[in-house]
Amino acid sequence: MAARLRQKYLEEIRPAIMKDLGRRNVMETPTLDKIVVNMGVGEALAEPKALENALGELAAITGQRPAIRKARKSIAGFKVREGSNVACMVTLRGDRMYEFMDRLLNVAIPRIRDFRGVSPKSFDAQGNYTLGVREQTIFPEVDMDAVERVRGMNVTFVIRNTRGADDSRDLLRRFGMPFRN
Repeated sequence: MAARLRQKYLEEIRPAIMKDLGRRNVMETPTLDKIVVNMGVGEALAEPKALENALGELAAITGQRPAIRKARKSIAGFKVREGSNVACMVTLRGDRMYEFMDRLLNVAIPRIRDFRGVSPKSFDAQGNYTLGVREQTIFPEVDMDAVERVRGMNVTFVIRNTRGADDSRDLLRRFGMPFRN
């Protein structure tokens, strides 16, 4: 069985976008390609166990094993050496992507304290949207008692077949992204 948001996209969102944007071909329609979740773990340099905790939490949140990211260059001010482990990331596609997005929009984001909407300005030139989450504890999959340190993460929605940020914003709004007015 396909994910709920995938069904919604195929049956409701895509036809509506095609009509509104005047696109006749399905392949021209803005489509969610992938979601990349990145969690920086700067304290892993001093405490290697912190990276293991972050990997476990990110795996629980996304349902997929994270990849460890290494520093590309040395930065003396942050005591980072080239090649040291500094982050973990997951790239979600297909049904896992839609299920994660469903949990993010309908379960996690409403749990944010004093939430007033996400920024409508976080689009890049290609129409991709990046959302910063301040703490991983908003996801119900994370065991609150096992959390040693609150960490933030970046969630990037990679959208293809867009002609700028307006197409992407329209697509995400139809999925239920709570943009600030």
